[in-house]
Amino acid sequence: MRTSILTFLFTLMLPLVSVAQSKPVVIHLWEKGAPGFENRKDIPEQAQDYWVRNINNPSVTVFLPPKEKANGCAVVVAPGGGFRELVFDAEGIQAADFLNSLGVTVFALKYRLPGEKDSPYKIENVQQDAYRAIRLVRSRAAEFNIDPKRIGMLGFSAGGAVVIMVSFDKGDGDPKASDLIDRTNGRPDFEMMVYPGGQPPEIIPPDAPPAFLICANDDEYGCDKITLDLLQKFRNAKVPVEAIFLAKGKHAFNMGNRSSLVTVKTWPQRMADWMNDSGFLKQ
Repeated sequence: MRTSILTFLFTLMLPLVSVAQSKPVVIHLWEKGAPGFENRKDIPEQAQDYWVRNINNPSVTVFLPPKEKANGCAVVVAPGGGFRELVFDAEGIQAADFLNSLGVTVFALKYRLPGEKDSPYKIENVQQDAYRAIRLVRSRAAEFNIDPKRIGMLGFSAGGAVVIMVSFDKGDGDPKASDLIDRTNGRPDFEMMVYPGGQPPEIIPPDAPPAFLICANDDEYGCDKITLDLLQKFRNAKVPVEAIFLAKGKHAFNMGNRSSLVTVKTWPQRMADWMNDSGFLKQ
């Protein structure tokens, strides 16, 4: 009788164990805090509804795909929010859920926010966080069973500007750095930008990572113009690029699930198709 009761209780606990094991893990980009701002690392974040603010100890949150689907591809996701906040739910967690379903390991980035009131940070600190995130993921590729040559970056709005910051330089690390992570290359192997903000470079180099771009023609913040500028420069550089301009959708349609438009609702599948056709989802 005792054995039967114990077996029954163990069976009830299995789902709880599964949930505990699948809980996303947070990895801070620097063990002692961001360089020059170590004394701020213990200041707590603020989170409410859809946003996260007050990022003082930048990090990546790891979302693992089901083991039977994992294919070795990884993506660092940079949510938007105008550098004042991070739309971490709709453009971080929901993006991770979709990419996980494709077998992709996701690292959702919480970068510092220079646009917050009284922020001590500058846009250069955002770039520093983005490079560090890519380097950290690449340096721990074996641990997460990912291919160090299939690490991409996905950015929404201001997160698209973050992608621009790290995609067009060589991204070489410092071979003499005391921190081994900083010796690793920090440029993504492919880039995906959704209604991107920021300033495209004057010239995109011919060795830039291949790109997927999407926005709506009626974007009220002018991100359609930025996307068109990027498209033309990718084409001039003869870098593989796929671009989608939705007739309607405006800005911040996130992963599409809040829209009544079929083209907006299904846009993530277009990104998945591009990733598959480009070979990033291969086992």
